[in-house]
Amino acid sequence: MARPAPDAPRPTAAAVLDEAVRALAPDRDANPLVARIEAGEAPRSVFATFALEQHQVITADRLSFQHLARRADGDPPVADFFDLLAQGEALALAQLAGLTEACELTERDITGYRPRPGCQAYPSYAARLALGAQPTDVAIALTANFAAWGGYCATVEAAMRDHYGFPDAACEFFAEPASAVEEHARAAVQHGLDTGQAQPAAAHRYGRLLQAYELMFWNSVAD
Repeated sequence: MARPAPDAPRPTAAAVLDEAVRALAPDRDANPLVARIEAGEAPRSVFATFALEQHQVITADRLSFQHLARRADGDPPVADFFDLLAQGEALALAQLAGLTEACELTERDITGYRPRPGCQAYPSYAARLALGAQPTDVAIALTANFAAWGGYCATVEAAMRDHYGFPDAACEFFAEPASAVEEHARAAVQHGLDTGQAQPAAAHRYGRLLQAYELMFWNSVAD
């Protein structure tokens, strides 16, 4: 008598997140602005544009993460992840002040700035996900995007010191995110897998668009 086939091993959060980061990683040459910054060839003015656009992005993303945390109220590991992201956005806004000051931007410059549509596509899509996507799937998509964002930020931070002479305070915004974000992401995704909420295929669809809008942000800053 044939033995029944063993059940397939259940995926782990670490494996799901690693696969998302690998599958959704942008091409090495996909971000020409970061390459120009790395070489010291981008005009210094791009940093002022970056800071002005990020004021808008951070404020919007914080609201999206807060809404996702509320939607995941019955799933504590997921809610904790988005709570942490919302807190991180508040910290990021404070750290952005160093770059704003180094670029000699005034409060009037910030409040009177007219955002570029291409730069604001990312937070607009993040808000759409906050309204209707499964929070665990958003966590997977965001983790893949954060990996790409972190790589860009590390490159920009080094170039700011080596080629543009920015002070330390101006570079704080680009510092590596805390490891607690990765830990909370794994906990959130594992909870989603254990409860049957996580759908990696949907998460990859979200992640591909987030990565595309991420690149649109950088390209629009360059414009």
